[in-house]
Amino acid sequence: MARDIVGVDGQAVALGWRGLALLLSLTLGDMAAASGSQLCRAVDAQAGTCAAPGSAFARVEFSGSLGVEARYFPRSPGHPGQGSQPSSLIAKSSVYLESQSGWSFTLSPFFRFDSEDPRRTHADVHEAYALFVGFAGDAQWEVRVGVDRVFWGVVESNNLVDTVNQVDLVEHPDEKSKLGQFMGHLTYAAPWGVVEVLGMPYHRQRTFPGRSGRLRFPWLVDADLATYESSAEERHVDVAARYSHTVGALDFGISAFDGTSREPFLVPAFRADTDIALAPHYRQIRQFGLDGQLTLGAWLLKLEAIHRTGMLNRLGREEPYASFVGGGEYSFYSVFGSALDITVLTEWCYDERGTRSTTKFENDVFLGARLAFNDVQGTELLVSTLQGTDHDSRVFSVELNRRLSDRWSLRLEAIALRELDPTDILYETRRDSFVEVGIVYSF
Repeated sequence: MARDIVGVDGQAVALGWRGLALLLSLTLGDMAAASGSQLCRAVDAQAGTCAAPGSAFARVEFSGSLGVEARYFPRSPGHPGQGSQPSSLIAKSSVYLESQSGWSFTLSPFFRFDSEDPRRTHADVHEAYALFVGFAGDAQWEVRVGVDRVFWGVVESNNLVDTVNQVDLVEHPDEKSKLGQFMGHLTYAAPWGVVEVLGMPYHRQRTFPGRSGRLRFPWLVDADLATYESSAEERHVDVAARYSHTVGALDFGISAFDGTSREPFLVPAFRADTDIALAPHYRQIRQFGLDGQLTLGAWLLKLEAIHRTGMLNRLGREEPYASFVGGGEYSFYSVFGSALDITVLTEWCYDERGTRSTTKFENDVFLGARLAFNDVQGTELLVSTLQGTDHDSRVFSVELNRRLSDRWSLRLEAIALRELDPTDILYETRRDSFVEVGIVYSF
């Protein structure tokens, strides 16, 4: 029976807090050697930085945020036990310690308490890594060891090449929220390009909503029933690599991944209490990816494409496949002589498996507009829709972000699921359109 040791189970959380406690104890021990009134003379209360004379660390930074969120689902639940008005408390923090010799340590824990779904109440360590940097001729290298989150990709709707970290699905249904991942990460930057090599010794399981959560399948996904194709199960060592470079107006990357899939195939199973559940099965896959962005004045042309082997399709059969997201964005600056900038987005998401695809991006068109008001409050508005080309399924999304003051910020979001086709993988969430408001205090 496989279990995830980095999430709510707490081992990675405990590891992160133990690492923080150890480093803080060292720091405080060094600080105690100096007189209290003379410590941290270079304290910047606004930035949260501190340079302590005599300390083992030349630089100490601390930041964080506390937020509250409330979601409202206007339609009654589609499955038994689901709620309609969940609220959450979210806490994030980040500690950065830089030694006198140049290496640094970063710790970024995360915690959410949800009023309705116990599975959405969870903690995670997004970052807990040591960073070492150096030079080799005209090249620079860096090594990160620990827990980190790595992002690869250029498009807006679906980042196909972003395969390093596991999806934290209880955070948001757009699959862009990611869990921290144990890794060793080497980056070598030279005039001829940047090479990244990653080794990941432990697999993270994807999170799924619980019985009282919305945006879920009729049957619960039970992580305790997880199985793996590899005999090493979650301890299989995954590897990934990427080469990226800039040639004129073109930025591109070529990537590869070999290891345990971040996307599980869900198998119906019976639990001890005779309830039907979905058991995640994680296959061994190999993926090659390409991403690129071409800048032509106000145009940005973008592409992400992959070829993947080892995955099971929706019918439970192994099927190699190719998938791509291509499109672009065009920006209108200082619209009507104002400070407003408008960027129009359009992308085509295609998976050659069609209706056998295990994702919501089978053959869909993404359209959107991003409005940057360029005001003191940093107001930004993103409006988008994902429209199926083979059926009438549509997903509308509106997101507004605005600073209320130096410390306070506001976020509004609305997602509307319209006319979902019974063959659409989102069909079981057809009653889960929602509105969300969040307020965050940063320090």
